[in-house]
Parts: sequence; structure tokens; C-alpha cells
Amino acid sequence: MLHPRAKSLLDLIDKGTVPATHTLTPSEARAFYLERRALTQPATPDVALVRELSAELPEGSVPLRLYRPLGSDAAALLPVLVYFHGGGWTMGDLDTHDVLCRELANGSGCAVVSIDYRLGPEHRFPAAVVDCFGATRWVSDHAASLGLDAQRLAVGGDSAGGNLAAVVAIAARDAARLPIRFQLLIYPATDMRRGAPSHETNGQGYLLTRDTLAYFHDHYIDDVAHDLDWRASPLLHTDLRKLPPALVITAGYDPLRDEGLAYSQRLSEAGNRATHICFERQIHGFITMGRVIDEANDAVAICAAAVRRALSA
Repeated sequence: MLHPRAKSLLDLIDKGTVPATHTLTPSEARAFYLERRALTQPATPDVALVRELSAELPEGSVPLRLYRPLGSDAAALLPVLVYFHGGGWTMGDLDTHDVLCRELANGSGCAVVSIDYRLGPEHRFPAAVVDCFGATRWVSDHAASLGLDAQRLAVGGDSAGGNLAAVVAIAARDAARLPIRFQLLIYPATDMRRGAPSHETNGQGYLLTRDTLAYFHDHYIDDVAHDLDWRASPLLHTDLRKLPPALVITAGYDPLRDEGLAYSQRLSEAGNRATHICFERQIHGFITMGRVIDEANDAVAICAAAVRRALSA
């Protein structure tokens, strides 16, 4: 029961007008990922403020982009969602997810800070983890000067970014000095071993394929032993207790569907509050495709409302 608009998009891809990611070099994949956003993403919404920033970390500078929502008081300390973009740890940047971050800011009434972490294969695991955790801590440490409330901080991301958000939430718990109130995990990768049944049933014909997943994995992970490291596979962490509440979004025709569901179940079994919503008729990546897939806009609204509720007090 694939959504008709998702099917139309897949039919277009089948005609050969969209190259398979795993057939491209990383630089080609990044350029195409950025270019194709105009075909599927909604029009860019206005926000109250966009500010380019840089987190100075021991490993180097990490570019950030701060959004303040329409209607917000310029003098108010706003709750903040720190957001990690998707793209298989190999592609994606501040611009590929600019529209989504604006939508989440306006829909939640919270600030959003998008993180431009280092990508593979130039910077392999755990570089992205180091950047995302360090940048989140930098946002917390500099919150007051940025007009943000460090006590009302959430993390979120889609796909590879969902993986990184889950990892940052665990690392923040263990660091005991970076309080995170909520985690928004949109079709997250949680197990680098890629053995869940949905990898077989949804591994071909639904945009994100087994070949593309292998391409992303091999550009990020240079030693298969790292697949068992919880910083790569948060599902494999032995202790998921005392983590922030989570909303986990999955898609019915996504190879990552089962590992997202499994992670939400593990969170619940560990005593955390975790809500799982599966968009049964959708494909991986749909949430940024609001121009061509109506359900994407509903998913964004659900995510924004969850962030608003979690950070409202």
C-alpha cells in the first residue's frame, strides 16, 4: 500500500532520471543531493532570524545555523532543538535541510540550531559523533549569548542524523553535564549490522537500497568492528535507562524501519517515555519531500508539536 505520490516519485526514478547514489562519487552525491531538493522540498518559509555561527572545538570549527521562529520575541530566551541532518554520514549540509529546520522552528515556536558535522569518507567514524556532541555542548555553553535557554534543549535528526541524535542523547546522559529534554529521531539508523528483516523486504525499489546503505556504511565506517560500537549502533548499547523522552518516526517502505521500531521498543523497555509512529505508506527520506508528498507536511507538524510540548515548561 505505497502512497500514490511516493510511487510516482519512485516511477520517475525508475525511468533513469535520478542516478542511484551508490553509483556516484561522494562529491557527485553531495552536489546532486543539494540540487534535487528544489524538486521535492516545499517553498522556503520565512523565519524571524537566521544566523550563521561556528562552534570552535578542539578538533576544529563546526559551522552552525541558528533559526528563530516567526513571531518570537527577539529578547526572549527560546527553547532550542539542535538538529543533525541526514545523508548517510557522507552527504548533506546546512542547505539541504534548511527548509526542514525553518519548518520545525516555526511549527514548534522553538529555536533550531543545525549542525554541519564532518562527513565521510574524508572524516570517518567517530568524527561525526565528536562534532555533534561537541557542537551540542557548545550550544548549551553559549546559550544565553545566543538567546537560548540551555535548560530546554532537545536533539533531533533524520536518518544518519537520527542516529547521531540518539548517540548524543546517550553521551549527554553519561557526561552528566548536558541536560537534554527530548530526542526527535526521524527514521534513524540504529544498527550498523543492517540485519533487520526490513533491510531484505525494503532493500530494493524504495529509494534507499541495500547498495546505497552499503555505500554510506563503507564511507563512514572503516573497520567492521566499529559496527558493534554503540556510538555507531546505539541499539547495541547495553544500558538505555534514564534517557530523554523520544519520538521515533519510521516509514513502512524503508530498510531502516525495523531498527527504528526496535530502538523505540528498547527505550520503552528501559523505562523511558518513547512514542513510535510509522507512516506505513512512505519511503525513506519522505519528511523533506513536502512539495510532492502531502504526508511529509503532516509528519513535520507532528514532529514540531512534539518538540513544542517537550520544551514548553
